[in-house]
Amino acid sequence: MKNPFVQYRTPAAPVVVADVDEKKAIDKEAGALEGHVHSSQDGDGTDRRHESDSDAISATAQEGVQRVEAMTMVWTKKHVAIAYLTIWLIFFVDAMQQGMATALTPYVTSEFALHSLTATTGIIAYLIGGLIKLPLAKVLDIWGRPQGFILMVACLTLGLIMMAACQNVQTYAAAQVFYWVGYNGISYSISVFIADTSALKNRALMFAFASSPYIITVWVTGPLATAFLEGPGFRWGFGAFAIITPVICTPLLSLFYINYKKAHEAGLIPERVSRGNFWQTTWYYIIQFDLFGMLLIAGGLALFLLSFNIYTYQTLLWKAPLIICFLIFGGLLMIAFVFYEKYVAPVTFIPYELLMDRTVLSACILSAALFVSFYIWDSYFYSLLQVVYGLSVTHSSYIVNIYSIGSCFWSLVVGALIRYTGRFKWIAVYFGVPVTILGVGLMINFRQPDVNIGYVIMCQIFIALSGGALVICEQMAVMAVTSHQYIAVVLAIEAMFASIGGAIGSTIAGAIWQGVFPKRLYEYLPAESKDDYAAIYGSITVQMSYPFGSDTRHAINQAYGDSQKYMLIAATAVQAVSVVCVLLWRDVKVKDFKQVKGVVV
Repeated sequence: MKNPFVQYRTPAAPVVVADVDEKKAIDKEAGALEGHVHSSQDGDGTDRRHESDSDAISATAQEGVQRVEAMTMVWTKKHVAIAYLTIWLIFFVDAMQQGMATALTPYVTSEFALHSLTATTGIIAYLIGGLIKLPLAKVLDIWGRPQGFILMVACLTLGLIMMAACQNVQTYAAAQVFYWVGYNGISYSISVFIADTSALKNRALMFAFASSPYIITVWVTGPLATAFLEGPGFRWGFGAFAIITPVICTPLLSLFYINYKKAHEAGLIPERVSRGNFWQTTWYYIIQFDLFGMLLIAGGLALFLLSFNIYTYQTLLWKAPLIICFLIFGGLLMIAFVFYEKYVAPVTFIPYELLMDRTVLSACILSAALFVSFYIWDSYFYSLLQVVYGLSVTHSSYIVNIYSIGSCFWSLVVGALIRYTGRFKWIAVYFGVPVTILGVGLMINFRQPDVNIGYVIMCQIFIALSGGALVICEQMAVMAVTSHQYIAVVLAIEAMFASIGGAIGSTIAGAIWQGVFPKRLYEYLPAESKDDYAAIYGSITVQMSYPFGSDTRHAINQAYGDSQKYMLIAATAVQAVSVVCVLLWRDVKVKDFKQVKGVVV
């Protein structure tokens, strides 16, 4: 569940009328968020909401935010159009090379006769790649959007070069770290840039537009990987994109440079203030980056999430001392982060009041719940399609990719609805959550042997459409209740919750599988096949070698059905959290106030 995961501006937009009751609720519950949304009352009693100083640069914002605001005040609508076209192309290229890289990984590890390390090479890479958004948010806010974007492009390119040139699996594993840091960082940086350059009412549509290349690349990556394997080899697959990626990113960087220079010449960008000598400057940035808070949350998350990824490599599994220590110390560090941000930090990573805001917190919990549920039902889905339904690899991939295609397509529809109605909560309440529960719940009965595959496809379509709606709505929820200067941070926090949810969901799926499938398999196997139990349990190839209609294949399929039933019951139960979360959101009318400045979409 990716995604793959901004905001629009209109020229010289005036102060806009907001709903009075809605504004009172926001003031009552989030009034402590100084500098987020300022309100005033005209003589006629009409409540109005606006950001301070209208279209002036936000005086209290961090330098990176000030610079991007200055840029949008001097660039033209033509530059905006070019920027968004370039963004679409960057996402297209990134999605294509990411899918290709995933397909090529088994061949890279097999090159060194270490195919069994295919999963291992990705554990640390995925973990670090997911956590990078937290420090990157501060880089974007303090140093600037271009600086963070260039850094991520460099990481991605370095990772691709290392993968192309690697001579052992260890180098490939290190390359994966650079690659995933760069890949996730580019996607995140562009998402923040979209938030900088889009009006709030249009932002959902622009997010959907940026993710739309996934509708195409789903069909391209497999043939592309095959073409490289049968042609110049996997090394050129990585090497080609090490050249293509920087080239395709250059136009956007050029727009940054041209318009930053124009804003500087216009006197819109505040001059850099001297921070003193080297040590004074270093201390200044330590405070501004909230370095101690970053170490607490990043370290806590790393230990916590790593325990979910490596516990299967321990002899004692969850009882292993290493895993217990990771869980305890990871949890304590995350708790310490909350208290540090509230009581100690001179400059906070995110204002404590904003972190505890009911809309922000419930949207983040929704993100975690969606990923928990998704990874529970998706973890063994591919194997199920091949073993129980007898589908080929190609046809199985088509069904697995229904979610990516459907959610990316439907997010365009949801973005248009938000722009037209000016609200997003109703989509989540009346469509997103109930249809997700319907799709996951129906699979309890339909993911069983002898049930027509068409019913499974129907459920996948339900989940894809509702999932596309919920991801867009949760991102709108966290952005709609904060100011421009905290957009990068709240998106990073939302992604952090998603990472936690994914780790928990995968672990639950693995626990159910290991607790149900082997027992039921041994119970159902006919006497003549019980001696082959270990081989059948350990290999999908062996499972598929038994013909349909045989007692052994029937036993295998029935064991799959039993384990899937428990997984889907758990995945459906988790969705109860989603109901509560969306009901807690404030029903913000995104048409009624301006969040960003300058010429925007």
